[in-house]
Amino acid sequence: MSLLDIDDLSVTYASPDGPLKALRNISLTLDKGEVLGLVGESGSGKSTLVSALLTLLPDNATTHGQLRWHGNDLLALPAHARRQLRGNGIATVSQDPFTALNPVLTIGKQLVAFQHHQAASRREKQARAIAMLARVGISDPAGRMKQYPHELSGGIRQRIAIAAALLTRPELLIADEPTTALDATTEMQVVELLKDSRRLVDGAMIFVTHDLHLLATLCDKVAVMYAGELIETGPCREVFASPSHPYTRALLACDPARIDTPTRELPFIAGSVPVPGMARRGCPFQPRCAEAFAPCERENPPAVLLAGGGRMVCCHKVKHDA
Repeated sequence: MSLLDIDDLSVTYASPDGPLKALRNISLTLDKGEVLGLVGESGSGKSTLVSALLTLLPDNATTHGQLRWHGNDLLALPAHARRQLRGNGIATVSQDPFTALNPVLTIGKQLVAFQHHQAASRREKQARAIAMLARVGISDPAGRMKQYPHELSGGIRQRIAIAAALLTRPELLIADEPTTALDATTEMQVVELLKDSRRLVDGAMIFVTHDLHLLATLCDKVAVMYAGELIETGPCREVFASPSHPYTRALLACDPARIDTPTRELPFIAGSVPVPGMARRGCPFQPRCAEAFAPCERENPPAVLLAGGGRMVCCHKVKHDA
């Protein structure tokens, strides 16, 4: 049995201008020990998918489809069970270390509070917190326990946020663009820490990013999102070595790490991601795609399973050329 199964998940937001469909028919499976990378431009639906997994969507959201955790329907759980799961089975590391921690509580009080589902004395929880701070590379961990967030740098705060997530002993750790607000040097330190975190998580990880280089260093599987849809999934190495969807190829072409010759103009993808709720027919990437042909304008692209198994791509051209 898989740890997490997402089956035909769609999310629609109610708005004064009409319904806005943020996710369309998402299907994914995550097994214990796997690290899944979610990648796509801003507006592709990554954060909405994370909110859906955490059952933290706003009140104006309507969800269709299934989220199964150990085979159980996550969306059917009562509110208290979902809260307990978020504080125990599933943990998150957010993209903003400056708002992730409570500004009026010391680090020690917060790290003890993160362990409230665990049967242990306060002294034991404090000892675990100090040990975890040391494991994530924070010097003088006992001293840090007495400090407030405003006394710490962004990099230290993000390390503490990761320590807090790991203290819950999660089966699933979700890192939602955890390096976005950090400088380049601190970013690489946090990436190395996330690599090490794989050994500390007795379950699986989801790493959300728009940075393909970071994704390649961390993940086993990749899911490429565009306009609220999954357009390509598969083993990370295979997808990066031989991308099938035109959007995936375009993203990789724009990765600075892959530009090995000087150029006066950096590659880019013309146009922008469609606005959620905008009426459209056919493939959502068609207006920006250099390989589009007639069916792309008329029909939603089919999901094509590639030879060898384990890879899926939604593209008319891939089906046509198969």
